[in-house]
Amino acid sequence: MDKLQRIDALKNKIDKFRPLNPPLRKQLREYFRIGFTYTSNALEGNSLTEIETKIVIEDGITIGGKSLRDHYEAIGHSEAYDLLFTMAKRKEITEAQIKELHRVFYNRIDPKQAGKYRKQKVFISGSAFIPPSPEIIPIKMKEFIVGIPDLRARLHPVEYAAVLHRELATIHPFIDGNGRTARLLMNLALLQFGYPIAVIPPILRREYIEALERSHRQDDRPFLDLIISVCYESAKDYLRLLEG
Repeated sequence: MDKLQRIDALKNKIDKFRPLNPPLRKQLREYFRIGFTYTSNALEGNSLTEIETKIVIEDGITIGGKSLRDHYEAIGHSEAYDLLFTMAKRKEITEAQIKELHRVFYNRIDPKQAGKYRKQKVFISGSAFIPPSPEIIPIKMKEFIVGIPDLRARLHPVEYAAVLHRELATIHPFIDGNGRTARLLMNLALLQFGYPIAVIPPILRREYIEALERSHRQDDRPFLDLIISVCYESAKDYLRLLEG
């Protein structure tokens, strides 16, 4: 049995607990809110720890010695996380949804750029990959959106979610926050298929960045394998919480 089959076996066990009662559903959503927000921000250099992220989001308390931007990223990501569950009710992914996920996450950081495609060239530090020029981003995004139904129809849901992540990260449509928006998009796709939120732990940061870099060179197998492994671990964690 390969890992995709094992993920599906875990999902089948999870599905037996559904529909979840409201208190349990709320607890699980809050559990993954903190883990997903902390890890996704930490992958991009946010200095808040998991406990500090929880305090900022749940208690509204600022952490001494930490930047205002770190706090804004935690709050914005938490709000974008809530939006995923609303969007997941519709079994489609649109350009407007992607822009809205970025807008909600980025609005406190730079409201003028939030949800807007970049108007300037960008470079990714430590990477030889150069994202597309700003003038072709609208075209690239429309091509991406048009191709989504085909990806959805022919790929396993986990691979489909990973490819959405890779494609958005490659287009790099926003001035900042592309990685977090790509991970939000990936999880939107997973939720639409009934899979748990996938959390990429910061300990895998080097492997994650290297795999994404290789995917820019048309070698996407390492990236797909990493996302599959992450989804498997997240599904195991979700089932553990249900059974416990």
